[in-house]
Amino acid sequence: MAGKGSRKSDMRSDSCDVADPLGGGAVPGSGAHEACDGAGPGQVCGVHEGVRKLIELFPRVARGLRRTVPSSASPDTALGNRHRSLLSAIYDGEATVGALAATLGLNLATTSGLIADLERAGFAERYSDPADRRRTIVRVPVTRRGCAGRWLDGSNVALVRAMEHLSPQERAALVKAMTYLDGELNGTPGTTLG
Repeated sequence: MAGKGSRKSDMRSDSCDVADPLGGGAVPGSGAHEACDGAGPGQVCGVHEGVRKLIELFPRVARGLRRTVPSSASPDTALGNRHRSLLSAIYDGEATVGALAATLGLNLATTSGLIADLERAGFAERYSDPADRRRTIVRVPVTRRGCAGRWLDGSNVALVRAMEHLSPQERAALVKAMTYLDGELNGTPGTTLG
């Protein structure tokens, strides 16, 4: 009996400090940082609380993003999030298939398949680079730019509404943080801090 009582006491007094995986010493328990819930302008959000809140939000946001992809203009072509990412990458300019594969973190065959889907929907076209016929360049057809833009806008409504709640500085900070996170997770050149 005494063992059970002392265990409960030990659990309550445990500060749960653990080694910092980034090598900066101990990570204090939750009382060491300010809370992030509802943090408004000028309020501080501790790094570890922010990370915990993001980990909590990421699965829900990812599920929501998967649900928000509208149907394409072509009824026989189902487009998803990777199509949206690819179309967004070529909407304001053209890119080679290799560059798109690197941007999306996909192999060339998968990227080529996504491009083929966008071509069937009328949102992309390929052509050979006049300077190097071995390179294939992908772009949004000029005549379908408006339709492609409307599809992208329709798939980004929730994201646009969320970004409208942020100041320009907060939007820039969010994009910067996501760029650094991409660099840390995927080793994207030029986006890691150290």
